[in-house]
Amino acid sequence: MLVTAKEKQLIDALEPTAEKHGVEIVTVEVAGGSKAPRITVYIDTPTGVGFDELSEAQPWINQIVEDIDPFPGAYILDVTSPGIDRPLRTPEHFSRFAGETVQVACHEAVDGRKKFTGTLVGCADGVVTLAVDGADVPLDFGNLKRAHVKGAIDFTR
Repeated sequence: MLVTAKEKQLIDALEPTAEKHGVEIVTVEVAGGSKAPRITVYIDTPTGVGFDELSEAQPWINQIVEDIDPFPGAYILDVTSPGIDRPLRTPEHFSRFAGETVQVACHEAVDGRKKFTGTLVGCADGVVTLAVDGADVPLDFGNLKRAHVKGAIDFTR
């Protein structure tokens, strides 16, 4: 599972409204302790995310999260772009970003490892395949803990 139960609850609540606004909920991350949790909502649009998209999405995201009231007391809510190290959450994400370098963490070890960095080959039938050190490594989607594109910036241009 790439998200916790609380994160899934928030994603499920946000996605219908996001779709109406032409926004993709890339993922939601909840971090921090129970006294000061931070909820980060990563959004994207077909044309990317800038200040305008963030400022337009903030009010309806805030309202939905407030209606759910996921934590007693105060919490911090951030709405942001997925950035250069875009999180990967769904099988569609893994298919869409085939060819990119990704970092993956697994719940259970595969061939003695829990962390992999490699080229994303794709995702089919519940298996994410990475090319790592010249060999294809199949990873069961259900074993994935976290995954993201490993962003690179070309400073030579």
